[in-house]
Amino acid sequence: MGKVGLQTTTFPSIVRAISQSSIGQIMVVIGMVVAEFNRPITERMEDAAKQIAKDHGATVIDTIYVPGIYDSPIAADKLARRGDIDAVVVIGAIISGETDHEHVIAHATAQGLIKISLNRDKPVALGITGPGMDPKQAIDRIENGGFAMESAIKMVERLS
Repeated sequence: MGKVGLQTTTFPSIVRAISQSSIGQIMVVIGMVVAEFNRPITERMEDAAKQIAKDHGATVIDTIYVPGIYDSPIAADKLARRGDIDAVVVIGAIISGETDHEHVIAHATAQGLIKISLNRDKPVALGITGPGMDPKQAIDRIENGGFAMESAIKMVERLS
């Protein structure tokens, strides 16, 4: 007696199929990583990102707060491994100090996030401002949190 074949599908594809609107857009599910260092800035960047998600009908299902942006790759990878998350948005602000340490942090973090995106086959949007910013420039770039969210949403839609 042969087995009856059942088509298996992943949870995100079911959600996508159910959530498609009449114009074909999909419901995008986002995981966020937000650095606590420079929190007065990153909190506002996070708010900007969440507003863009809401405006685009996307859902932020989970947010992991990390001490600093250098800690973000492991949290981003944890979110990117989840089947119910379509993309990850990473938020942080690297403000200039008295040494070049900020450049090392920025480069290592960006490289780690790129590897996660490629290895997990999921968009990981870089919502990190700096290096080379003073506090006023960081405030002027708060909207970059929203730009990162918009990028993540567009990438999911275009790669689906």
